[in-house]
Amino acid sequence: MKFSAIALFGASLIASSLAHPLEERNVQVAHLTFHGGPASYELAVPADGSVVKTNNDISVSIIDAPDYNAIYQCTFNTAGEKALVSSIDTHTGLQSIIVGPPQPIISVSCQGSCVPTYGVCFSNGQYTGPCCNGFCAATRCRPWNISSSA
Repeated sequence: MKFSAIALFGASLIASSLAHPLEERNVQVAHLTFHGGPASYELAVPADGSVVKTNNDISVSIIDAPDYNAIYQCTFNTAGEKALVSSIDTHTGLQSIIVGPPQPIISVSCQGSCVPTYGVCFSNGQYTGPCCNGFCAATRCRPWNISSSA
């Protein structure tokens, strides 16, 4: 009798846990474009810490990151030493990463989230997160290329 009661209790625990699967969370994705001379390729990297191989041998000199704070929240793996420098196009506001010396990027991993343009970056006296492509002014993320149309 005890065995059947324990077995029934265990089966009910298993059934109830299967009935309520874990909530799936949306993960931000960094959309990156890698440039090397006249050639380029694109890569979508989920910001969940997973390593994404590029499978490309182009010697990359510039990485465009239009929608993610890649210079601080991504790791770019190469075979050699590298320097990564942030760059902003003053006309378009596109943020890029300059790779020196140019070399193939073996893999990329990104972690964390960032606040989209015009999203709330400061709320109730608290910083909510870095801006994906721009800067935090007052309480909102503003684009790099704020210009007046006169």
